[in-house]
Amino acid sequence: MLIDPQLEAMVGVADADWRPVLARGLQAVAAAQPDYLRQLLCGPFLPNGGRLFAAFAQPLDSVRYVLVGEGPYPRATSATGVCFMDGAVGSLWSAAGLSKPVNRATSLRNFMKMLLVADGRLSPERTSGDALMALAQEAQAAGSPSIQTLRELQENLLANGFLLLNAALVFRPEVPPIKEARAWQPFLQTVLEALAARAEERKQDAPTLVLWGKVAAQVEPLPIARRFPKAVAEHPYNLSFITSKPMQTLFGSMRLLERCVRD
Repeated sequence: MLIDPQLEAMVGVADADWRPVLARGLQAVAAAQPDYLRQLLCGPFLPNGGRLFAAFAQPLDSVRYVLVGEGPYPRATSATGVCFMDGAVGSLWSAAGLSKPVNRATSLRNFMKMLLVADGRLSPERTSGDALMALAQEAQAAGSPSIQTLRELQENLLANGFLLLNAALVFRPEVPPIKEARAWQPFLQTVLEALAARAEERKQDAPTLVLWGKVAAQVEPLPIARRFPKAVAEHPYNLSFITSKPMQTLFGSMRLLERCVRD
């Protein structure tokens, strides 16, 4: 079964090892819902600009964690095709704490606060106000080891082996995210099958599935998901995510807010 030339061009942004996997995933989506992809391509959706498979620039052999979020940001400037990486965010910090664009991106804001708590730099009882201002000033001081931009945070996540996916690869205002995510389940099944097969081939443990929120939790019932270790938490737009013990345990040693890190 051939895939649409528009989709084939979008697949071209992925790392070469991923391209046949993504083609099989799209064929699985089409087999499950024959009209879904055709209807998708008939109208606008996010991410635009051919970035639908941007997350798969991360080489298949580098993947150690599969972070699954809900879906793309509902704004063209923000939806990058990479989970939780808001394209409208540049600088992470301001004189008063986190930058305004970070504060507007609620999930990113809470993720950063969780990292600061996990790093032991922020008390879970005081994650705003003067405590955050002092940390921001320290982070922006000359010679600070702290990263300054969202791009650097993304690079650190990639360096630690994260594949930054969404359960629903697209956003359309007229389609509920949970329904959109169901349509992409055959695609995610195919992606996970490829990762499991590569791990088995190399006699390595399968990557850890990091599932955030109810929409991402739809991945758990997939048959292939049984072969992966999991770390599960509420969606980061919940304030309780900041103090999530499973996430603090997972991310605590990674030092993602520092330059040039590996776990």
